[in-house]
Amino acid sequence: MTSVSETSGTSNSSTAATKPSFTQHDPSRVIRADRGTEITAKSWQTEAPKRMLMNNLDPEVAERPEDLVVYGGTGRAARSWEAYDAIVRTLDDLEDDETLLIQSGKPVGVMRTHEWAPRVLIANSNLVGDWANWEHFRKLESEGLMMYGQMTAGSWIYIATQGILQGTYETFGAIARKRYNGTLAGTLTITGGCGGMGGAQPLSVTLNGGACLIIDVDKTRLDRRKSKRYLDEVETDIDTALAKVIEAKKNKQALSVGLVGNAAEVLPMILDRPEAAEVDIVTDQTSAHDPLSYLPIGVSVDDWHEEAEQDAEKFTIRAEESMAKHVQAMVEFQDRGAEVFDYGNSIRDEARKAGYERAFEFPGFVPAYIRPLFCEGLGPFRWVALSGDPKDIEVTDKALKELFPENEHLHNWLDAANEYVEFEGLPARICWLGYKERQQAGLLFNQLVAEGKISAPIVIGRDHLDSGSVASPYRETESMLDGTDAVADWPLLNAMVNTSSGATWVSIHHGGGVGIGRSIHAGQVSVADGTELAAKKLARLLTNDPGMGVIRHVDAGYDRASEVAEERGMRVPMIPELDKRDEESAAQ
Repeated sequence: MTSVSETSGTSNSSTAATKPSFTQHDPSRVIRADRGTEITAKSWQTEAPKRMLMNNLDPEVAERPEDLVVYGGTGRAARSWEAYDAIVRTLDDLEDDETLLIQSGKPVGVMRTHEWAPRVLIANSNLVGDWANWEHFRKLESEGLMMYGQMTAGSWIYIATQGILQGTYETFGAIARKRYNGTLAGTLTITGGCGGMGGAQPLSVTLNGGACLIIDVDKTRLDRRKSKRYLDEVETDIDTALAKVIEAKKNKQALSVGLVGNAAEVLPMILDRPEAAEVDIVTDQTSAHDPLSYLPIGVSVDDWHEEAEQDAEKFTIRAEESMAKHVQAMVEFQDRGAEVFDYGNSIRDEARKAGYERAFEFPGFVPAYIRPLFCEGLGPFRWVALSGDPKDIEVTDKALKELFPENEHLHNWLDAANEYVEFEGLPARICWLGYKERQQAGLLFNQLVAEGKISAPIVIGRDHLDSGSVASPYRETESMLDGTDAVADWPLLNAMVNTSSGATWVSIHHGGGVGIGRSIHAGQVSVADGTELAAKKLARLLTNDPGMGVIRHVDAGYDRASEVAEERGMRVPMIPELDKRDEESAAQ
């Protein structure tokens, strides 16, 4: 076990010395969420966040659970093991009119509120503007004063790779519709990063019919994805890997091959080969948002973490230089006619820092493919069976198909998920639903719990990557029509609306997905426990939350968002044709 004074790496440890014991590494701790209908908390509204916190640290779910790291290199569920134990203990004792406050992974207080208030409020990694940089964050982190919450790691609603799989599937589906007549059959995608988030890429490509070569420095990541059927094959030889995916492309076969290597070296190497002409799509999901989590050229996997810890500044410079080579190759693939996009890991900005002037010549995935969906309030809707029984997910899948009988895209996804997705931790599912759809699903789930058709309550949440919950100029809000890419009022309003609308827990994070200084985002989670009170909360929360996405895009001037607002009865005071009351929502 490691104390904060041992990990700070500084001689000035007076602050750490006054703190309680601070353990971030404990290989003896193996966490698994409780299953079944018996609870140890005082209600399902507090049992749910406890089980979801535990589920985030399940070895099937988390990247390094012994370090409290869920995904993204440093995204933690709690600041320390002592903080984790205190959170669990407090949730077991929390009343239905009390709220637990979490500050960067540490429980700091319990307040008397009311039954409609969230049971947990979470703020992770938030720094004042002038101090919002990796250097200051890492100083605080090394002293045990802050942690990186990523998006769903520190807000306890991560559902392993399936969580990103749906959004990745949607993105590649949008590319297929935009450029390849609705299918990726007969195309080859090359990408990098097969970890907790990037591991969704190969299956997302093959589900859309394409061939995929995915590069990762760590063979164990590729092997893990193969064992979960997210990846078909793993190769260590570039000639063999390229031959397999090109043959698959020619035969219009869906096939994914993982290649062990560093994308910053492999992509330029492919550019110099005749096979480069076969490449149709290029992207990347390495952990480039945090330079210490990106392996520079010339550093071995075995030496990675030691070198990063010994000299973080030097390692960062080397990582950024490698990212510049990586991004340069992506730009040159675009020059040759490939579809190239940034997949939200801020690799373009890291390449810019290293002096590569063309880094932003290819777009981010949101403005390129996803923004029309955001205008409709469409985004990730995920749910988890607290019972631990996969049959409960089968019931919800069937019920959703019946609720939306004409949504063929949704049906195709649910069928594919049922066939290919192996549950990791508590059984879960995700799909994309829009404004005035999510509350229908939530109320249906609550009814199924009330009728006993589902054996225990269902947790309903989403990724922070949603239509109205993020300010992220290099990802979700890149190239907004009115130039409001960096306006952070929207996720803050989103969090306040969700707090006021009956969410069970609400979070505000900084930096998730793209790194410190580059985003503010909010999350919400609710519990369908079968009660009338839960139904009232779900109706308002799951209407208002995606509704924030619609009004965000109405305000920015998107015509489709205004059409959706008018069609579905949304009130927007400064637009005369939208300044009318929605009687249906008012009656809920």
